[in-house]
Amino acid sequence: MSVDSHSFNIADVSLAGPRAKLVPLTLVWLDALAEAAADPAIFRWHVALMNGPEAIRAWVEKALAERTAERALPFVTLDAVTGRVIGSTRFFNIDVANLKAEIGYTWLVASAQRTGINREAKYLMLRHAFETWRLRRVEFKAHARNEQSRAALLRLGAVEEGTLRKHMVMPDGSARDSVYFSIIDTEWPQLKARLEAQLRPT
Repeated sequence: MSVDSHSFNIADVSLAGPRAKLVPLTLVWLDALAEAAADPAIFRWHVALMNGPEAIRAWVEKALAERTAERALPFVTLDAVTGRVIGSTRFFNIDVANLKAEIGYTWLVASAQRTGINREAKYLMLRHAFETWRLRRVEFKAHARNEQSRAALLRLGAVEEGTLRKHMVMPDGSARDSVYFSIIDTEWPQLKARLEAQLRPT
């Protein structure tokens, strides 16, 4: 596959399925995001402080700055049935030259966890990454102690690659070890079929 910059246009896009809808993050969503992010337990493993409306605004403004620089493509996550704001996720560390990006900064309200919404959102993003952007690699990382996130990534079909020790500093000053995972383009067709079978209504 030749590198074709036209196939990797970092343009705003909405991605939708039966359960999840991902729409471009803008300041219009700030109040709804702050309301959804009111439970601090959601952010136990996150590096960014998310402890109130001002912290949420700073988080959104940083995401939008990275979007302007074409280093990220952030989304608001909606419940596709009700239209309610239930979280956020994004592409970031976008590397056009090396045809790769990372998916992360993901959080969901407690009521939306373990409902299939996150799996569908990941499927929508992976499909965009591999079929629209034609990436060769998509990365994920998780706090080494975040067993729920690590297990979810393995169930998704990502391959665990290793641990970066003392990789990041947490808000309380503690050191975070980060476990890296990836999915590559040659794995996508089989993984796509499995995810679509899992997401199909029974």
